[in-house]
Amino acid sequence: MVALPLSACADHANLSVAAGSGPSPQLPPQKTTLLPTLKIAPARGWASGAAPIAGKGVSITAIAQGLEHPRWLYVLPNDDILVAETNAPPKPEDSKGLKGWVTKLVMKRAGAVTPSANRISLLRRHPGRETYDRFILMDGLNSPFGMALLGDGLYVADSDALLRFPFRLGQTRVNDAGVKVTGLPAGPINHHWTKNVVSSADGRTLFVAVGSNSNAGENGMAAESGRAAIWAVDPRNGSHTIFASGLRNPVGMGIEPRTGALWAAVNERDELGSDLVPDYMTRVRRGAFYGWPYSYYGQHVDPRPQPPRPDLVAKAIPPDYALGPHTASLGLAFGEHGAFIGQHGSWNRNPPSGYKVIFVPFHKGRPSGRSRDVLTGFRDEHGNAYGRPVGVAIDGKGALLVADDVGNTVWRVSPALPTD
Repeated sequence: MVALPLSACADHANLSVAAGSGPSPQLPPQKTTLLPTLKIAPARGWASGAAPIAGKGVSITAIAQGLEHPRWLYVLPNDDILVAETNAPPKPEDSKGLKGWVTKLVMKRAGAVTPSANRISLLRRHPGRETYDRFILMDGLNSPFGMALLGDGLYVADSDALLRFPFRLGQTRVNDAGVKVTGLPAGPINHHWTKNVVSSADGRTLFVAVGSNSNAGENGMAAESGRAAIWAVDPRNGSHTIFASGLRNPVGMGIEPRTGALWAAVNERDELGSDLVPDYMTRVRRGAFYGWPYSYYGQHVDPRPQPPRPDLVAKAIPPDYALGPHTASLGLAFGEHGAFIGQHGSWNRNPPSGYKVIFVPFHKGRPSGRSRDVLTGFRDEHGNAYGRPVGVAIDGKGALLVADDVGNTVWRVSPALPTD
């Protein structure tokens, strides 16, 4: 117990978050400590009437409150909003020992250890008004996360399977049993349980994000089969291939509207110091390898995975755009001129990073220029968290939607970008 507070201050960032962001981030020497650097914002929730801070000319509204850990959002063509109220399934073998005990204790303080509601809610706006009705669209799921509508099928990525439900626009309740399209890696560890799904631009492929089963391969590479990857799934028969690999936790995915290319926001590894490793967003190329766990940001070797794989390191492709070290950049949604990123916030950086929503401008289908803050104010002056942004989406009127899993709120930001 004496070591816990010492570990929290054993390492301190020497670089700004901005230095670890953009197309050419600074990558300083690695640092290791006896215990991980622990610096997390205790969950407090929002006081009545309080809200995140937005820029000039922006209106921010809580369109749903009192939810149970809302993590992910999906906007249907009729502008109904689906909200995955979800949390981790039981993972009895994940992070055992002293390190696992400490990690679970800290995550509990952060509001991340709550039972999963295992449901998807539907929010529908009253015509001509700013209020939304909430319906329980489906429940009894297994830690649902990603959602995608393709034809008359609503696809839901549970923690262990991709499911398809018959669905028509306008429905407020799905009572039909889902059909299992394909199983997804799970089991008693299931370290990164958040499986996401998006449809390709032509609707012929479903991309499914499957995070790693460890931080840096410490559970053995046999536990990583099919993981740290994006799958390409045929929605007709469930057949699948690995579209790209070496992506530690590619939670946020989106189709860039001008090019039709798949992009992903990827959570990188921890415990190499407060300045390493930057999370990133990248265009995902078919057949590409992005380094995890043997290297990061291209061919920067991580010595922890054993035995080493210099052959894979030599193939590792550097990502397109860094999003800052330990920011937990989970959400990704494309607007008209770029990408919005929901940064859930760090636990392994001193001082903390993330806890905000940012915008990365694009030009001709590529990132262009520095990111800018869209929503801040999720932490108070004492370091407590009012909320933590996760999933982001754009509604039919171009407003930004943000799922806040500590504040148990869905926020609507209109216009999506401040004018200042």
